[in-house]
Amino acid sequence: MSTWDEPLRVALGGSARAFKDKLDLHTLGDLLRYYPRRYDRRGELTDLAALREGEDVTVQARVLDAKRRTVPARQGRRRMDMMEATVTDGTGRLHLTFFNRGAHHQNSLVPGRLALLSGRVSTYRGRRQLDHPEYQLIDEDGSEGERARAFAEELIPIYPAVKGLDSSRIALAMDLALARAADLPDPLPPGVRERHRLTGVQDALERIHRPSEWADVGSARRRLKWDEAFVLQLALARRRHQAEELPARPRPGAEGGILDAFDAELPFTLTDGQREVGDRLAERLDAAHPMHCLLQGDVGAGKTLVALRAMLRVVDSGGQAVLLAPTEVLAQQHHRSIGAMLGPLARAGQLDGAENATRVALLTGSMNTAARRAALLDAASGAAGIVVGTHALLQEHVSFADLGLVVVDEQHRFGVEQRDALREKAVDGRPHVLVMTATPIPRTVAMTVYGDLDVVALTQLPTGRAGVSTHVVPAREKPHFLTRAWERIVEEAARGRQAFVVCPRIGEDGGGVGGEDADEEVGGDQDEEAPGARPPLAVLDVAARLAEGPLADLAVEVLHGRMAPDDKDAVMRRFADGRTDVVVSTTVVEVGVDVPNATVMVVMDADRFGVSQLHQLRGRVGRGKLPGLCLLVTDAEEGSPARERLGAVAATTDGFELSRVDLEARREGDVLGRAQSGARSSLRMLTLLKDEELIGEAREEATAYVGGDPDLTAYPPLAEALAELLPEDRAEYLDKA
Repeated sequence: MSTWDEPLRVALGGSARAFKDKLDLHTLGDLLRYYPRRYDRRGELTDLAALREGEDVTVQARVLDAKRRTVPARQGRRRMDMMEATVTDGTGRLHLTFFNRGAHHQNSLVPGRLALLSGRVSTYRGRRQLDHPEYQLIDEDGSEGERARAFAEELIPIYPAVKGLDSSRIALAMDLALARAADLPDPLPPGVRERHRLTGVQDALERIHRPSEWADVGSARRRLKWDEAFVLQLALARRRHQAEELPARPRPGAEGGILDAFDAELPFTLTDGQREVGDRLAERLDAAHPMHCLLQGDVGAGKTLVALRAMLRVVDSGGQAVLLAPTEVLAQQHHRSIGAMLGPLARAGQLDGAENATRVALLTGSMNTAARRAALLDAASGAAGIVVGTHALLQEHVSFADLGLVVVDEQHRFGVEQRDALREKAVDGRPHVLVMTATPIPRTVAMTVYGDLDVVALTQLPTGRAGVSTHVVPAREKPHFLTRAWERIVEEAARGRQAFVVCPRIGEDGGGVGGEDADEEVGGDQDEEAPGARPPLAVLDVAARLAEGPLADLAVEVLHGRMAPDDKDAVMRRFADGRTDVVVSTTVVEVGVDVPNATVMVVMDADRFGVSQLHQLRGRVGRGKLPGLCLLVTDAEEGSPARERLGAVAATTDGFELSRVDLEARREGDVLGRAQSGARSSLRMLTLLKDEELIGEAREEATAYVGGDPDLTAYPPLAEALAELLPEDRAEYLDKA
C-alpha cells in the first residue's frame, strides 16, 4: 500500500472520523490534497494605543498578569475553563481571553514574558481585547524585531471549513499529515519534472500548506496542477489508444450514389466551410476505428445539412444512420426537413421515388401502433437508410440491420448512458458517432480542451442570413421597455412577420413536463431564487394576458410539452404556414424549429434560463433574409450575476465564447464522472480557462508515455495515481463517454 493510501486514522487517531464524516477524506493523500482556499497575513505590527475595534492586528507586548477561572455551566452551555491576561507595549493595555486549555496558556503567558499576538480587536465592558489570539513567545536575545516582522508577514493558510471543522483545526491535522509525507512516491516521472522544471511532490505539498512566501504558493500550484493534468491526460490518452484498437466498418461511400445525386440537386452552393467539414468527416468515416466527433457551429450555420451528407455517405456504403433528437417537435421537424431536402431520394419503393432512393423513418414514443410497427420494420430490415427519432430509439426492441453512424442533435440533452445504449445497437463493431451543438455545455468544452473530443467547426454562415440583434429588457426598472416589446411584435405582424414568446413554465399546477419533452423546462445555471421571490412566468398565464391585452388583434397560440404530439405538430404547421402570428411556448422550440418568417424572440424571465438555452432560442429568428430581434426580459437587478450573464449573451453570437461564459458560472463538472457541470470535481487545482497551455503540454507528454508503454509498467507510481483517479466505475463511464 502506498503512503498516499494510508488510512487517515493512522495519522490523526480518533479525530480522523470527523474528517471522514464532514469532508469525505479517508486517506493521507485525501487530506494532503485538501488545499487551502486562500492565504491571510497577520498584518503590520500595531501600537496598542492605535487599536480600533474590528481590526485584524498583530501586536508585540509584554504580559502584565494572567489568571485562570472557571465559567459556570449555563443552559445549553457546559462549564468552561477560561484564562485571562493583560499585556502592554508601553502605549496602552490590551486584554486577552482564552477558552479551554487555560493551564497551557497560563504556563506560556507568564508575567514579564514578551510575545507576539494576532487576532481581531473587540470591546467588552469598555475595554479592548483579543479573543483566543494566536501568539508566539519571543526570547529577548536581540532578534525580537526580526522575529516580529516574520510573524506578522507569515502566510496563514485558510482551508474550506464546515461546521465542527474550522480552518485552524484542519491546519493542525495538516501538520500531522505533512510529518508523515516523507516517503510519498512521486507520481510524475523524473523526465517530466526536469523538462518542465517542476519541484518534487513532497516539496510542493509543504509549500502549498506551509508557504514562506508567495513564490512558494506559485511553484506549488504549478506542480500540483501538473499532477492533475498529466494523470488526467494519461487516462484520456489510454482511452484514445484503446479506441483506435476498436473495430468499426469503414464507410467510404460510393461514386454515383445517393450523396452525389443529392449534391447535384441542391438549390444552392455549399459554403467553403460546409465542404471542408464534409471532407474531414468523410476522412474519419473511412477509418477502421470509430469516429467520435463534435460538430460545432452557430445556430443557422448548416450543421444539419453537413450531418445529412455524412449520413448519406453511410447509406451509400450499405449502412444506416440514426439521428437522435431530444424532443418530438424537433424529431418531427428533422423528419420533415430531411424528407423535403431529399425529395424523391427519400421515397424508395414509391412511384415517384428515385432509382437509388432510400427511406427516412420516424420513431417517437407517441406514434400509433401501425406507424410504430412500420418504422421498426424499416429500421430492422434496413429499408430505412436514415431513422430519425427521440428517446424511443433507445428501447431494447429497436434494432437495425447495419447501424453505421449515430448523429446526436444537441448532445447535452442526452446522458452518456443514453447515447451509449444507441451505440450498442451496431452489429458489426462500433458505429461512428457525430454529436452536434451550437453552444457546448461546460463538460463538452472541457473534453475538447483536454483533447478527448475531435472537433470540427462550422464558422461560416450561409449567404442570405440577416442575423439577430439581442437586447436586455429590464422590465422592473423600465416597464415601458416591455410595453415597447409588445408594440414591436404588433408592428412586425403588420408586415406579415411572426414572433415567439418563451416562458420558463407551462402553468396550471406549475409542475414539470412529462414524456419525451420532460427536459424542456429551464435549468442548469440560473441563480438561486431569493426567499419570497415570485414563481417563474408560465406559458398559459402569459398567453392569456397577451391575447386579452397588447396582442389582442393577433392570432396567438400556445405550445408546450404536455400537449399531445398531433396538437403540437398542428400548432407548428399553422405557425410555419403563417396562419399564427405569435406562439407562446416553453423551450420545446429551443432547437431545430425553422420558420424563416419569424423575426422576434421574446424570452420572459430570461435570467432563469441557461446561456446555451438563450443562444438556442435566439437562433429561432433571423433564419431567413429578414433580420431577427431577440429581447431578454428580466427582473434581475443591474450588476447582479444574472444581468451580467444576460449582457454576455447580448454581446456575442459566438457559441464557443458563450460556452466559456457558461463554464465560468458552472465549471466543467467532473470530466471523468457523471456530472454535466458544477459538481465536485476530481480536479482540485486545475482550471480549464486558466490552464489551457499547461493542459496542452501535459497532453503531449501523456500521449508519448502511453504510445511507448500503454500499461505504464515502467513507472508504477504513475499507474497507481491513474488507478486512484480512475477507479473501476469511472473507467466504465469514460469508456462509454
